[in-house]
Amino acid sequence: MARRIAVAVLTLITVLLAVVAIPLGLLSSAQDRRDFQAGTATAAMTLANVAEERLYDGVHGPALGRSIREMGRQGDELAVYNSTGQLIASTASRPAVTRSVRPPVRTRITYLSGSRLVVVASVVPDGGSGSVGTVALSRSTMGLDHRIMVLWSLIAAVAAAGLAAAAVVAIGLARWLSRPISTLAAAAQRLGEGEFGTRTRVNTGPSEAQNLSATFDTMAARIESLVRGHQALMADVSHQVRTPLVALRLRLDLLAQDADEPTAAELAGAQDEIARLARLTSGLLAVARAENDTVQARRVDVTTIARDRVEAWRPVAAERGVTLAVDAAAPVPVRLGQDHLEQILDNLFANSLDALNSSGTITVLTRAAGSRAEVVVRDDGPGLTSQQRRAAFHRFVTGGGGAGLGLAIVDRLATANGGTATLSETPGGGLTVTIELPRLAALAASEDHGVLNQT
Repeated sequence: MARRIAVAVLTLITVLLAVVAIPLGLLSSAQDRRDFQAGTATAAMTLANVAEERLYDGVHGPALGRSIREMGRQGDELAVYNSTGQLIASTASRPAVTRSVRPPVRTRITYLSGSRLVVVASVVPDGGSGSVGTVALSRSTMGLDHRIMVLWSLIAAVAAAGLAAAAVVAIGLARWLSRPISTLAAAAQRLGEGEFGTRTRVNTGPSEAQNLSATFDTMAARIESLVRGHQALMADVSHQVRTPLVALRLRLDLLAQDADEPTAAELAGAQDEIARLARLTSGLLAVARAENDTVQARRVDVTTIARDRVEAWRPVAAERGVTLAVDAAAPVPVRLGQDHLEQILDNLFANSLDALNSSGTITVLTRAAGSRAEVVVRDDGPGLTSQQRRAAFHRFVTGGGGAGLGLAIVDRLATANGGTATLSETPGGGLTVTIELPRLAALAASEDHGVLNQT
């Protein structure tokens, strides 16, 4: 963000400087050239007036020679011709006149010859009886070119100084604007990863950013209070509910030892209900822990974890005559809470094993799909109806219709990590569970270009 703001400001300043500086330089240099040309023409006309005494009046005074010498000392080249084109007087180095020195139709001709400006002016008497001669003046343009170069250098230096000052201001402004936003973004990421003590406390930048920081800190404090309270409640419920259930079960066991057969049968039914209630309580607590699990996310490879869990569950599946296969080759990196994917796969394997008969098959597939990572677990068991699939992620519902909460835990863990869990029918019969998780952004982008960056 800071870079974009700085680039935008610098681009605007550069355009403004170009719009002002370039026309200014062009106008100034053009004016200098006009002034130089006018000055040279004036000098030629002045010399023509001096030469009139000699060419028209026939007076051989020192004025013409003195004027030629003075102008020659300044680097000018001069030559005076009579009406027939004969040289009358000149400097040691005569001007390289490339046009006729006979009296031109016009009073004055001006043109460039290399690095010199040449002016050819007619000598016209005051009476206006026609031209009696010609004056040729050649003046070097090196001084003019040097002045123009100095002018452009000065304009460039001023523009560069202005651009440097604008860069300092733009970078400072960009940082002043972006620093609070960056702080808030980093704090939001840490809060999302479970660091509920995160606070921003932004005291710089625009007032709107400071107000947003204060609101964010208030929100973070309330979230921390709610989550901590929820976690404490779950811990209390775990202790307060399980302890009476264990005590009640022990009492029923003692009663069953001394009871007659009909009473013992009733007590056995009560014990089954207590066991069911204990499983239900454990499942609810597991769901609550999944919903409130705030373990900081870390980089994991979906493929590696899938292979490890398949190897861990393969002996259990073999005992039940179930084949457990894995189709995972390329690494698929994601960011997840520690052991979350392991819990997801364990719950899915347990549900599938409970639903499958001997000779069933469970297949695990991992793959990258754009910016998402997919973990697919499919079996060829009895599956679920469409209505059962819609309700499978709710509490108190399982694939087999009992009181377990495995799929609900899978859904909570997936959503807690920014992913989704969906159920579909396996072609040919069975249940397919698809877990989609966000891939690491940098690695996903590099894979799209054919390169996997290992971080």
